[in-house]
Amino acid sequence: MLSVALVLAVLTVGEEPEFATEAIFTPEALHNHASCVVELADGSLLVAWYRGSGERQADDVVIMGSRKRDRGTAWEQPFVMADTPGYPDCNPVLFAAPDGAVWMWWPTILDHRWEGALLKYLRASRPGTEGPPPWDSGGVFHVTPQRFAEAMEVALAGLNGAVLKIAETYFEEIRTRSKDELYQRLGWMPRVHPLVLPGGRWLLPLYSDTFSCSLIAISDDAGRTWSFSTPLIGFGNIQPSLVRREDGTIVALMRENGPRLRIRQSTSTDQGQSWGPVEETALPNPGAGIEAIRLTSGRWCLAYNDTVRGRHSLALALSDDEGRTWTRRRHVERSQPGEDAFHYPSLIQGRDGTIHLTYTRRTEAGSTIQYAAFTEAWIEAGDPATGEP
Repeated sequence: MLSVALVLAVLTVGEEPEFATEAIFTPEALHNHASCVVELADGSLLVAWYRGSGERQADDVVIMGSRKRDRGTAWEQPFVMADTPGYPDCNPVLFAAPDGAVWMWWPTILDHRWEGALLKYLRASRPGTEGPPPWDSGGVFHVTPQRFAEAMEVALAGLNGAVLKIAETYFEEIRTRSKDELYQRLGWMPRVHPLVLPGGRWLLPLYSDTFSCSLIAISDDAGRTWSFSTPLIGFGNIQPSLVRREDGTIVALMRENGPRLRIRQSTSTDQGQSWGPVEETALPNPGAGIEAIRLTSGRWCLAYNDTVRGRHSLALALSDDEGRTWTRRRHVERSQPGEDAFHYPSLIQGRDGTIHLTYTRRTEAGSTIQYAAFTEAWIEAGDPATGEP
């Protein structure tokens, strides 16, 4: 195995490039996946993920969590954040809201298919200091896309005979389902942090495996009410990560869930209300989650699997031109294809400038959620020995 050897170190932000990593808990046989990390108002970290004997087909899957109070302390013993007995709970997304509240969205899978995902939420007005946040409200998060069937027809017509190596019956199936209100309103799931715009608008990225497309939930009143954007339909573009450019343009970078093997992209110039065509970028994607953020330096940082097959290589990239090109790259983990998996990154930058990353780490020892903390300079330095950009 060629996994990168990483040693836990003490970070000194703003000085030499530094990197530190640790498992949040000992690797185990259970499936641990789809983490999301946030920094709370007191500087501590809260992470959530799902754990069980499988994914959507395993009824013992629950949402777990852990906290880290500061750099010198260990992660808390994992605790249950949410559980719907007898149903799989998957893909949690955490949000540390500007008012200090903590939100969590996740789907409960009703019929052991992603199409049967019922989106739910919990909110804690204060996050607490240990264990799960003291949730004081929650319920079903109703998703009501507008003019969805019409948007799907436009997207289908826009293929212009393009060959996507997808059976024609697939397109007929999604055309039929797009006209069905139940299919329109079920199956929406979160994956990546919400984005807060300068004017206070919240944008919560959602996606559907039913239609292999994305949708943005919009709130202009701190989560009290929600509306929905036009859908981002590109027949494979899911799990959008949103980053805002200086001119106000919002870029959605998305996992590819089809045959193109490239990260997908769309842009909005009206604060996330409507979206342009879904295009391909030059960045590879093997059908795995990504996340991009804007750093305090103005650079963008992207965490992704830089392969077209397999999840054995997890990289970080930097962009100096707001996502148009990615000039520096450094690997967090690498191994031989087919041996290990390092995937589904969750990426934030703390108020002190430290960049925090959590991700699924699966090796022969089992699966865990891995945590890494590092400086922007560490990415800039490139891979050891090669200085690979």
